[in-house]
Amino acid sequence: MRTRHRGVGLLLGLLSALTLSLVSTAPASASTSTSTSTSTWTLEAEGQRICVGPEYGWPNTYAFAAVSGSWSTPIQVGVRNLPPGSSSLGGSTIPPGTNERDPDDGGLVVNGFVGLSLAPAPAGEYHAEIWATDGKQTQTDQLLLDYKYGC
Repeated sequence: MRTRHRGVGLLLGLLSALTLSLVSTAPASASTSTSTSTSTWTLEAEGQRICVGPEYGWPNTYAFAAVSGSWSTPIQVGVRNLPPGSSSLGGSTIPPGTNERDPDDGGLVVNGFVGLSLAPAPAGEYHAEIWATDGKQTQTDQLLLDYKYGC
């Protein structure tokens, strides 16, 4: 079980280093905090789910935090509301730029990642939150941590 988790963690780490992963699902609706500026970017975290073995946790994994649109200031991404003992290992700072869906297949380059250390916890669902902010506006999306046997 641990070998499989390490292998998957290594694969996800490699994908984050390459940042060439594509997310091909339809965009999720991200919630947005009140802001006085108009923004042309959208958090496309797409309601992710991570399956975690309750007896071991997952000490080194990632959540995707893709941002689409265009922006002129850096965007910081992170995760909050993790189960007790778990922590965010830090999120990407996405430099100013643009990121649009591929018109042929709808894919989107994943330009934001958040490293996570998920501690062992009782079986059940835990609701964390992925966030992105440019300092003026913050957008969020759900991250479901599904602690169950057989992951």
